[in-house]
Amino acid sequence: MTRKFKNIKGGVTLPHKKGTSEISTKILPIPKLVEIPMQQHIGACCEVLVNKGDYVYVGQVLGDTAKFVSAPIHSSVSGKVIQIKDIILYNGSKSVSIIIEPDGKQTVLPDISKPDISTKENFLKAVRSSGLTGLGGAGFPAHVKLDTKDRIPEALIINAVECEPYITCDYRAIIEEGREIVKGIELILDKLSISKSYIAVEDNKPAAFTLLKELTKDEPRIETVMLSTKYPQGAEKMLIYALTGREVPMNGLPIDVGVVVMNVTSVLALFKYCQTGMPLVSRRVTVEGDGVADKGNYQVVLGTYIKDIFEYCKGDNQKTLKVLCGGPMMGITAESYETPVIKQNNAFLFMTQEDLDFIEETACIRCGRCIDACPMGLMPLTLNKYALAKMTEELEKYHIMNCIECGACSYVCPAKRHLVQSFRVGKDLLKKAKVKNG
Repeated sequence: MTRKFKNIKGGVTLPHKKGTSEISTKILPIPKLVEIPMQQHIGACCEVLVNKGDYVYVGQVLGDTAKFVSAPIHSSVSGKVIQIKDIILYNGSKSVSIIIEPDGKQTVLPDISKPDISTKENFLKAVRSSGLTGLGGAGFPAHVKLDTKDRIPEALIINAVECEPYITCDYRAIIEEGREIVKGIELILDKLSISKSYIAVEDNKPAAFTLLKELTKDEPRIETVMLSTKYPQGAEKMLIYALTGREVPMNGLPIDVGVVVMNVTSVLALFKYCQTGMPLVSRRVTVEGDGVADKGNYQVVLGTYIKDIFEYCKGDNQKTLKVLCGGPMMGITAESYETPVIKQNNAFLFMTQEDLDFIEETACIRCGRCIDACPMGLMPLTLNKYALAKMTEELEKYHIMNCIECGACSYVCPAKRHLVQSFRVGKDLLKKAKVKNG
């Protein structure tokens, strides 16, 4: 593949606010309880495979399904299952959830061992068994992404852009475990017979770029590329365009333009699984915002409640007004401190009065700034109108499902319209209308 840099369409320039970038990752202690939802990915919800009262081990499968677009869920602790209940996640998804009381021993499942990855087929089975989903926030099952059937990708793109303000967990992964990341890239190239890989880093992370450049100097298949900083360049379709000049077709996939994209932390997790057999049971998250004293990156077992992170990081209940799961542009507000950490969560922002903008929305003045900012070439002002009016046919006509919910339109809107919020509602309305109409 010939590399061809392009400036992404639209987008905005944001303050970086990467204040935790030089703080080494710490390990959060095992909490008193963990809650592990069966829906932690795009696709089918897993079925519960354990019962109340069962003893479970670290790495044991708690839930799975035969559906292709899904990923198994594993226990992040050893201990006793004390409750199984229905919940609604912070993102609105319905799920069954398993609550476990850890015994503090972190006893690993006895039959955990390195997977057989001797063939491409076995490798893809291992990727699924790992429980790995996209750890950059989307949560798409990794085995589905890597299973390109009979099409061999021209290039593997590694997303190390991390373009949202505050979030630095990918950066810390590179600085602390860069060598393992490179080995993970080589593993994927070997198993999928891909001849070229590009690691994309924005120019506000020079240390990460320099390190990866050094680690790959003797690997001709891997090229580390520095891109100018612009949001939302880390979005999959934007990154493909920025690196190759190719546009993923509407309703298409990256493989349609000859590439596969993986988040840098996902590559690291996959390499570790192939080395140890330990599935995805914990992840690195950025803890930020003026509501906590001990900001930084923490390795957290999945199922840990936000309240445990808040307490360990010396959170201030009086100052904290809102908790965002994710960054300030695409993050979703947690309704409760008893929201559990799931695979997609890369950050938690504890926001105070000073962090938040409570300006009420006013009428659209049709200035067109949102259109200029939209990286997908959509018409946010029009979509907002039809979403509020619940006009699903018009929403489909104006391609609401192609919105990546990056928030660039809301950021530039002088009327402070709640654009992305209305698009999420509009997408849900359209999905329900399609189900109703068959």
